[in-house]
Amino acid sequence: MNKTRQQQLTRWLKSQSVHGHRWLRLSSLLGTLSALLILAQAWFLASLLQALIIDHLPRETQRVDFILLLACFAARALLAWLREKAGFKAGQAIRLALRKRVLDRLTELGPAWIQGKPAGSWATLLLEQIEEMQDYYARYLPQMMLAGVIPCMVLILLFPVNWAASLILLATAPLIPLFMAMVGMGAADANRRNFLALGRLSGQFLDRLRGLETLRLFNRAKAETETIRDASEQFRQRTMEVLRMAFLSSAVLEFFASISIALIAVYFGFSYLGVFDFGHYSGPVTLFAGFLVLILAPEFYQPLRDLGAFYHAKAQAVGGADALQTFLEESEDAAIKRGELKPDLSAGFSLIARDMTVTTTDGTVLAGPLNFELQPGQRIAVVGQSGAGKTSLMNALLGYLPYTGSLLVNDTELRDIDQDHWQAQLAWVGQNPHLPANTLRENIQLSGNHDETRLQQVLELAGVNEFLPRLPAGLDSETGDQAARLSVGQAQRVAVARALMKPCRLMLLDEPDASLDAQSEQHVNHALLQASHDQSTLLITHQLDRLAQWDEIWLMRNGTLVQQGDWATLADTPGPFAELLAQRGGSLE
Repeated sequence: MNKTRQQQLTRWLKSQSVHGHRWLRLSSLLGTLSALLILAQAWFLASLLQALIIDHLPRETQRVDFILLLACFAARALLAWLREKAGFKAGQAIRLALRKRVLDRLTELGPAWIQGKPAGSWATLLLEQIEEMQDYYARYLPQMMLAGVIPCMVLILLFPVNWAASLILLATAPLIPLFMAMVGMGAADANRRNFLALGRLSGQFLDRLRGLETLRLFNRAKAETETIRDASEQFRQRTMEVLRMAFLSSAVLEFFASISIALIAVYFGFSYLGVFDFGHYSGPVTLFAGFLVLILAPEFYQPLRDLGAFYHAKAQAVGGADALQTFLEESEDAAIKRGELKPDLSAGFSLIARDMTVTTTDGTVLAGPLNFELQPGQRIAVVGQSGAGKTSLMNALLGYLPYTGSLLVNDTELRDIDQDHWQAQLAWVGQNPHLPANTLRENIQLSGNHDETRLQQVLELAGVNEFLPRLPAGLDSETGDQAARLSVGQAQRVAVARALMKPCRLMLLDEPDASLDAQSEQHVNHALLQASHDQSTLLITHQLDRLAQWDEIWLMRNGTLVQQGDWATLADTPGPFAELLAQRGGSLE
């Protein structure tokens, strides 16, 4: 990563601190107060030593200074704890804001765009890379301010006491940030490579895990195990490279800080021996001056050393920001530009497509040109072989893919309608059930409909009541991560119940009976067929034996609609649909 890119990412990271600026200001303020207590603590301690060792004053006369010294210790401990809390809150607020921004962007892009990358890479982006920014905001940014403020405060206090020691501090201070920056540039690059390797490894591992049965069938399990082992070893080596950089930066800072403190100690030692006679303003160098400078010398370098210790947090944050900012910039161009119109669709709507072409965000044609009409309450079944463009059409209707040409909702272009307003009119059931909420009840009532009477009707219609008694807490049973506590058929029935609970004007069904056992398939199809009479419905299916129950059939081939009509008309008319019936019987699989 070149220097210009690092600077750009650093500016971007700082710009995100606006989400936690209150906590960051509080953390910096607490750090400044702690620095003032350090100065007071050193002054009281040096005064006590001067009074007891040199001036031989009675200990009783120093009781107030001793109590104030103890109070400084206690107050510093309290401020350090509060500063840690404030720093954590700042990092937490910024991380939550970044995750929300990423999730909102993924929601805008939709599943058609998300599926272009392995799920593991999204998990790495949302969890690992954003999480690595915590220490940058919680520790590094507040420490940057303190690294400038605290040394200045120390110098302001020490210059009136001893100018020679103050000059030594002033002359050696720039060496620490200089070498810190030199080491840190390499650390940032190592972290970036480490994040890239982690993203690839996560995606690779998850993909192999999902396809484990297929790998076993084709006797590829051993070969893929070796591939993952090699990738893991490469990631381990990159991780050790990052750690090596972090330890190197800490060693460099400790070395120069120790050398600087040693110079000051040598100066005072020779001054007390009478070899040196400079640095003081009047009279000889006192024990008070020596102790005060030597006590504060480590504190002078401590903010710079802390900044160096936290510098690896900046390197980690820059590495994570590289992938995060790249995603946000690329996805901003890929996001579909939608309008803000909110037409009244409560009475239902018609869909009229004229020369509609569905494309990807970069302009690649997926389906079209398409011409069709979907009237309020009409029930349409879309059939066609895999790759015919059915799912692309569905994603365009959901608002997740752009289109050219015209697609009118009543008299308004779909692209001009506010996406949230449009999707509030839709209910959708796909091939793979997604149950994001914690319990069955929460998943079914995601739409906000809490009508208990309707809920019981939906549970009966979708067949959820059949397995509900076997669950430990009924409707309040937890579904587990990715609905792991339910079978695929049970999870799909819950997804169907969720769609039926939502009041909608258009129901979109994308092969909802795929991968289901016979019993679950029967429940799902029965429920959806009954529900299809309550609103407009568009069903994508490969099954041909149930099409006679639908108002109209659309046959897609090579991205276009080649036939439209009811079952009787299409089955009796020579053409592509009649040929499919003759060739495939009951299914297009």
